[in-house]
Amino acid sequence: MNRRDRTSPSNTRISWLLRHGAREARLSMDEAGWAPIGEVLRALRIDREALDGIVSQNNKARFDVEGDRIRASQGHSLDGMPVTREALEASWAIYKGEDRIWHGTHVEAIEGIAREGIHSGQRTHVHLARGLDSTVGKRHNVHVMLAVSVERLRKAGLEVYESPNGVILTRSVPADCIVHLRAISQRAQAQQRALQATLNL
Repeated sequence: MNRRDRTSPSNTRISWLLRHGAREARLSMDEAGWAPIGEVLRALRIDREALDGIVSQNNKARFDVEGDRIRASQGHSLDGMPVTREALEASWAIYKGEDRIWHGTHVEAIEGIAREGIHSGQRTHVHLARGLDSTVGKRHNVHVMLAVSVERLRKAGLEVYESPNGVILTRSVPADCIVHLRAISQRAQAQQRALQATLNL
């Protein structure tokens, strides 16, 4: 996504509304995140043409539109939203891949990840990417990319899903499902051996 798209007020407002703000805005939404487009237009004070432009210009395809309803593909908060993990998972595809998937993070998070694994925090799921070059499923400006074994996740009883825009999702990632660390930033490269040792890699 280009910088203008990522930081535009309209894109930020619709992301907040569909991912985090439905109850605060009194927006009707089902457990899979779908909301009536008419209500979204009123809440954002925009017309359908403007909404269609926001959706089409978002090159990470963060929004799904079906008929007269719209939702964020993923990234919902658990608190303050009517969505449930179960309903979201039922709306996504089961991920069929066998290769490693990747999660981006910062140096400061590695010790906590080594102790507790990767958790979704305030969101419903952990976001991962198919590969290091993926345009979706990873944060910008991360220090390291952690490779996660899909096979180990499944053996741990954790299903892996894929949202319509290609983000890979699971409820959590135990530390022993992390199989490799790739240092991205200069800071992480300087500490790579120590970071790998912290994760027992």
